[in-house]
Amino acid sequence: MTKVKVPFNYLQFQFKNNAEIFKDWKKLIKTTDFTLGHKVLEFENKFSKYIGAKYCISTNNGTDALILSLKALGIKKGDEVITVCNSFYATTGAIVACGAIPVFVDCDDRYQIDINLIEEKINTKTKAILPVHWGGASPDMYKIKKLAKKFKLKILEDACMGIGAKIKNKSPGTFGDIGAYSMHPLKSLNVMGDGGMIVTNNKKLADWIKCYRNHGMINRDNNKIWGVNARLQPLQAVVAINQLKNLDRIIKIRNKNAKILDEGLKKLKKYIIVPERVKNFTETFALYMCLFKKRDKLKFFLEKNGVEVKIHYPKPLHLQEASRIYGYKKNSFLKAEKQCKYLLTLPVHQYLSKKQLMLMVKLIKQFYNENK
Repeated sequence: MTKVKVPFNYLQFQFKNNAEIFKDWKKLIKTTDFTLGHKVLEFENKFSKYIGAKYCISTNNGTDALILSLKALGIKKGDEVITVCNSFYATTGAIVACGAIPVFVDCDDRYQIDINLIEEKINTKTKAILPVHWGGASPDMYKIKKLAKKFKLKILEDACMGIGAKIKNKSPGTFGDIGAYSMHPLKSLNVMGDGGMIVTNNKKLADWIKCYRNHGMINRDNNKIWGVNARLQPLQAVVAINQLKNLDRIIKIRNKNAKILDEGLKKLKKYIIVPERVKNFTETFALYMCLFKKRDKLKFFLEKNGVEVKIHYPKPLHLQEASRIYGYKKNSFLKAEKQCKYLLTLPVHQYLSKKQLMLMVKLIKQFYNENK
C-alpha cells in the first residue's frame, strides 16, 4: 500500500489538540442545555458579527440552510430557480425539496455561474437566482444583484464553501436577500459532523426561519406554524465557536499555499489551466481546482506516489440520473461538461508544509515530462 505523503483529509490534524473543546463540552454538559440554548445563541451572535449580517439562524446542516432559506423566500411548487450546473447535489436538491424547478446555467472559466447566461433563462415562472460560491471562490455578486433587481428576483447565495472569503471586503452570503452556509467537516469553518447557518438583514425572514427550524413553536406551549426540527446541536455550537477563532489564520495559510501551487503550475501552462484569481476577491480554497490534460492518468500517478487528490465532480448536475425529468442532454452545457473531463482537486489545506506543496508540483512536472 502506498504511503500517504500529501493527505487530502486534514481532520486528524485539526482535532488532534481538543482539550479546549472538551473543557467547554464538560461545562455545557453540566448545564444540560442540550436544545438550542446559550451556546447556540453565542455562536449565532459571533457568526453574524463575523460575517457582517444582522441576523444568523443556525441549522443542523447546510442543506437544511438552503431549504429553509428557499421556503422563507416563498419558493413553492412550480416556481423556477436559476442555479449553476456544476455544484454539489445539495444546491439543486434544496430547490426540488421545495417543489420548485431547478433551471441550470453553464459555468465560466473560474467554475462559477456564468452571469452572462442568466438573463436568457428568466421568464414569468422565475422567482429567484441561486448562485454558488463554488470551491470557495465567488461569482461577481454585484452583477448578479443588478440583474435580480432588474427582474425583481430574490437572491439566495449558496455560500457553503465561502466562509471567510471576501468580495471587495464583503462576505459571501451577504449580497442577496439571504445566505446559506455549511460547517461540514471539509468546509473552511467546520465542526465534528454537520452544521449550517443562514444569514439575512431581513428581520421578517429571520423570525420565520427561527420559528420554522424549531417545529414552528413560539414557546413551549404554543405552535404558530407547522415547522421542522432543523436545530444546530449545542455540542457542535461549542466546536464552531472554537474554530471560528482560528478562521482568518486558516484562510491566510490556504491562500499562501494556493499561491505556491499557482506559481508552480502556471509554468506548465501547456498542460494545465489555472483559473484566474480576481483582484480584491479572497478565496477560501475549500477546493483547489485546475484543469489538467490526461487528468485520469495524472490522478493515478499522483495517488501511486502518495498524493491524495479528488475530482469535484466527474459528472455535472444536469447529466445526473435525478435530472432526467428536466430534459437536459449531453452537450447542454459545454463548459461544465468539458471541465468534468479535466478538473482535478489538489490538497491545499493549512496543515501542508511547503515541502509537501513543492513535492506535488515536482511530481506533476515529472508526469508531464514522461507523458508528453
